[in-house]
Amino acid sequence: MKTVKEVSMITGVSIRTLRYYDEIGLLKPTELTEAGYRLYDNKALEKLQEILFFRELEITLTDIKKILDTPNYDKEQILATQKLLLEQKRNRLNGIIELITDVMKGVNTMSFEAFSNDEVQKIVNHTLKCMSKENIDEQVQKFGSLDNYKEYLSSGFANEQAMADLMKWYGSKEKAMEAIMQSTGDTEEIKQEQDENAKIYKLFMSAKESGNMDMERSAVELLAENYKKMFALDNARSILLDLSKEYLQNSKLAEITDSQFGIGCSEYVANAIKRYYGM
Repeated sequence: MKTVKEVSMITGVSIRTLRYYDEIGLLKPTELTEAGYRLYDNKALEKLQEILFFRELEITLTDIKKILDTPNYDKEQILATQKLLLEQKRNRLNGIIELITDVMKGVNTMSFEAFSNDEVQKIVNHTLKCMSKENIDEQVQKFGSLDNYKEYLSSGFANEQAMADLMKWYGSKEKAMEAIMQSTGDTEEIKQEQDENAKIYKLFMSAKESGNMDMERSAVELLAENYKKMFALDNARSILLDLSKEYLQNSKLAEITDSQFGIGCSEYVANAIKRYYGM
């Protein structure tokens, strides 16, 4: 048995709070001494721990009491649910911390200025420079002329959704422009990045089959690092969340991914990303 003072020292919960929990019937002491002092056994301490987990989830004391008083209360199931919700809260906070870190580095994550015509043409010309002659010839044949293909490339910068996505991914026009101009079109480099992605997706499938959450988390982290490398990003959170949305909404993209790595891969990767970032 432990006194209210000892319980307070062990748990960090104030004596006043423990007394209040007793008054409202949330956590009654195991017994009272003849002098009226509260004593708590291990079972009471375990219940207090459950209460503290609920408080971390910002659940009201009234609702906690209702849950604990439920006739079919399943402690193991409740703990599993608390663990999942707290992991989501942690991941959501990690995502916010990442964004704050970007802001502290001077990355503007809340504004985006449209590309000028000169900037668009600069990007288009750089894209053509990075393409092989064979690829350019294919596009010229498809669009009828090189000018038509250039016009097609330029039209992408008039797409409001595409520009909004760039803002989310890079934080500013300058960052996006810098990343685009860093691309080289090097086929060997692209192949290495694609091969790395394939390894990561196989890791996702291993995590899916084994139910290994640590492996799943590691796969998301590896995917984030590879995407940062592929797209010259400071932070891959936004682009991965957009990828998860695409997998769940774009059946064609999901079909292509599943055909390469296994049925259910795209949905699993999408949900793994959402779990990692607490969405």
